Amino acid sequence: MAISHTIPRSQTPKFLQTTRWMLDPAGYLHKKFDRHGDIFQAAIAWGRAECCLLSNPQAIQYLLTHDTGKELSAPGELNQIVEPLVGSKSVMLLSGSAHRNRRRLTMPPFHGEHLATYAQLIAQVTEGAITQWSPGDTINVRKTMQKITMRVILQVVFGLYEGDRYEQLEQLLGRRMDMTATPASSILIFLPWLTKDVGDWSPGGRLRQMTEKTDELLFAEIEERRANLDANLAPERLDILSLLLAARDEEGNQLSNRELRDELMTLLVAGHETTATALTWAMYWIHSRPEVKKKLVEELQTLNSSKDNSPKDIEQVLQLPYLSAVCDETLRIHPVAMLTFPRQVEKPVDIGLYHFEPGTILMGCIYLLHQREDLYPKPEQFRPERFLERQFSPYEFMPFGGGVRRCIGTALAKYEMKIALSTILSQADLSLANSHPVRPARRGITLSQNTSVQINVNSRL
Repeated sequence: MAISHTIPRSQTPKFLQTTRWMLDPAGYLHKKFDRHGDIFQAAIAWGRAECCLLSNPQAIQYLLTHDTGKELSAPGELNQIVEPLVGSKSVMLLSGSAHRNRRRLTMPPFHGEHLATYAQLIAQVTEGAITQWSPGDTINVRKTMQKITMRVILQVVFGLYEGDRYEQLEQLLGRRMDMTATPASSILIFLPWLTKDVGDWSPGGRLRQMTEKTDELLFAEIEERRANLDANLAPERLDILSLLLAARDEEGNQLSNRELRDELMTLLVAGHETTATALTWAMYWIHSRPEVKKKLVEELQTLNSSKDNSPKDIEQVLQLPYLSAVCDETLRIHPVAMLTFPRQVEKPVDIGLYHFEPGTILMGCIYLLHQREDLYPKPEQFRPERFLERQFSPYEFMPFGGGVRRCIGTALAKYEMKIALSTILSQADLSLANSHPVRPARRGITLSQNTSVQINVNSRL
């Protein structure tokens, strides 16, 4: 079959495309797919060259398995849109061997026995967040989920459990994330000149003040922890900061304070906002589909053996098939991350029917991949059973990205979703309070909800 050299593109002016991408990303992607198919050019960043979005599984597989630097590369500098959030030393902004070495240092805390320790903390944090719920209350789900995920980050990642520094960081980091909470305020990310510091009253001024105060607290914590670690005063600590402080590369080098700070902020951005969004969607779908809630509650009841109805064997909770399917379908229907990290063409390459020249930027479109009718019949429907009926390849279902830049916190995020949902549903009977469907909308660089999800507390179990 002949290779086509014509990549589908829109005649819509670039600034209009970029504006719609910023304000209505799901609508923009659906429109482009309906017109051009599963590979097309897109203008999704002001002042930058167009990129090509791919949503064909085979094309995405090629993209993520050939980024060795010969045909395709994964240069971290292409991710600079996140630099104001995570810092210039973040693993997200590294390339080549530097990126591989950093991932090698930061991956171990997210595997093995460490996850079992974190699981207990997640259950305790969730129970603490819902302890004040009473029959008759109406709960803003996202606020509760943000409280849970922020406290998990502070305890599991930062190793903070209480005290003034804990409370200040919880408030500062929450305010920092809320600066881009709506589609309109998210424009600050895409138009960085709007964040120029022209005084304390300006967005840039507020951002500078929050960053300075946050950095002061984080660097103080890092210095204190490093001193304690060197003195062998806290060898038993399993929080991620302590483990990163103890990590050494093959040459015996350790992460600097700046590198540690940027990795902590990366884990915050990647683990707090995204998991809170996913949990909010899960609560929405569970309580808007009575048959889903019924099946899930019945499955959880097979493990409930305590006075407060909470499953005590967390390992069994993590293995529940329908709970896993509910979490997967939540991550499929509205994936929090809409795109993979970008790849750059290094030499002429053919992918599918299309030819790409050096310098072209390619990105896998996770959102459109998850909306493919050939993979997910009636993709607009929330149907967890599809994940019980068949196995999907890593290039058909990829809510955490893929390849060398797949999210390192994938296992922790899945743990958090399953444990938080099982804890909540085992301790309260809830119902959806929203009178209108909740739709996807931009929140920063992620896909969130267009309105708050409200849940009624019918009774405590």
